[in-house]
Amino acid sequence: MIYYRESEPSSEFDKLRKRMVEEQLITRGITDERVISAMLKVPREKFLPPDLRPYAYKDGPLPIGEGQTISQPFMVAYMTEGLELQPMDKVLEIGTGSGYQTAILAEIAREVYTVERIASLLEAARNVLGRLGYTNVYFKVGNGTLGWKEYAPYDKIIVTAAAPEVPKPLIEQLSDGGRIVIPIGSTWSQRIAFVTKRGNKVSMDWGIDCVFVPLVGEYGWREDYQ
Repeated sequence: MIYYRESEPSSEFDKLRKRMVEEQLITRGITDERVISAMLKVPREKFLPPDLRPYAYKDGPLPIGEGQTISQPFMVAYMTEGLELQPMDKVLEIGTGSGYQTAILAEIAREVYTVERIASLLEAARNVLGRLGYTNVYFKVGNGTLGWKEYAPYDKIIVTAAAPEVPKPLIEQLSDGGRIVIPIGSTWSQRIAFVTKRGNKVSMDWGIDCVFVPLVGEYGWREDYQ
């Protein structure tokens, strides 16, 4: 749904991106064509510090400062596919981080509302996404466990940090028939949960094991979770 407008040549990164999709995503079962297309298009290297760009398409997470990470490409694709995104969806993202996951969402969905508690990360992500031409992303610095009530309800919600349980405000801000993808567990080990809301009933299915940084806030972990 978007708009990669930078003209800087990046043929070597293009090749690495294509190989990443083929070897890390498709071979592991990612089949959603919209997700694959977005992962082929979004330049992950642009969301990293210059010294880490050579490692942009390695099979793992990378540090982005402030104790946060950019997720492994496979995990980004897996969680995005699990959202079952549609082109007209309005999506809430909790944990903007580098902005890479945000860009993947913005390629597929109509609107992305993204919340990040660390202002410096949000501003850096906003700058990168702006340079890449994304116009369907809206930003907020705040406590992600509270969601973003002003623009609710959301068709889909993705949380890119680990919570002990699904934050109640996120369930409240999810539309009827909507879906949340979130890592649930301890501060050191989690599983991906797929949460569906139908009327007053909430159901949950479980996906793969994972390790995410903790979701800090009123309905997540305390600041001193260590």
